[in-house]
Amino acid sequence: MKQPIMVQDSGKDKVLVYVWEAPVRLTHWLIALSVLVLAGTGIYMGNPFLIAPGEASDNFYMGTAKLIHFYGAIVFSLAVVTRLLWMLLGNAYARWNQFVPTSTRRVRGAADMLSYYLFLRRNPPPTVGHNALAGVAYVGVFLLYLMMIITGLAIYSVSAHVDYPMGAFGFLVPLVGGLQSARWLHHFGMWLILLFVVNHVFSTIEVSALERNGVIGSIFSGWKTVEKEQLDLGE
Repeated sequence: MKQPIMVQDSGKDKVLVYVWEAPVRLTHWLIALSVLVLAGTGIYMGNPFLIAPGEASDNFYMGTAKLIHFYGAIVFSLAVVTRLLWMLLGNAYARWNQFVPTSTRRVRGAADMLSYYLFLRRNPPPTVGHNALAGVAYVGVFLLYLMMIITGLAIYSVSAHVDYPMGAFGFLVPLVGGLQSARWLHHFGMWLILLFVVNHVFSTIEVSALERNGVIGSIFSGWKTVEKEQLDLGE
């Protein structure tokens, strides 16, 4: 783990902490970009608003959208799996116990953050990595990601060529309640993820403005600025 760096800011001792490692930052942006690609192509596939006259083979809009959606799904799936593995291999701020509150401190932190969102607390509780409430929310988000991957594979297996390896995922279709249920869950899940994206961007901007700890820049550089007394590398 990279060691904290002392800095001076407005007369207060502050520390630059390397919070988000390269795999965390990379998977974050790959998931974000692939979600936008998947949502855009998915909406088109469900409601093809670009229709050209003539033979479909001369335009191939739907085929192109499906191809982009397929490759976007590969990127998304690999990024999600990598991030899940990094919950076991990463630093203290990437570990699974940042998402599942296993300590009294994390449970108390989640309650304090909830109080802030309910306007019962003036400022959010200080934290270095994910705040405890966000960590719990991310458990739901990653379960949603896995549901999207499973239903996507189930849907794709039905239309896959008989000799194509993707057909092997046909066993998932009955597990998700049939093809129609898979389509519904996939569509509904997309809107839930887009709502999460809106909330995530808003919350990040809000907390960054209040705490002034470089949280937005940290997803590019990996480093956050916190007051020395807030630093707890064992968090």
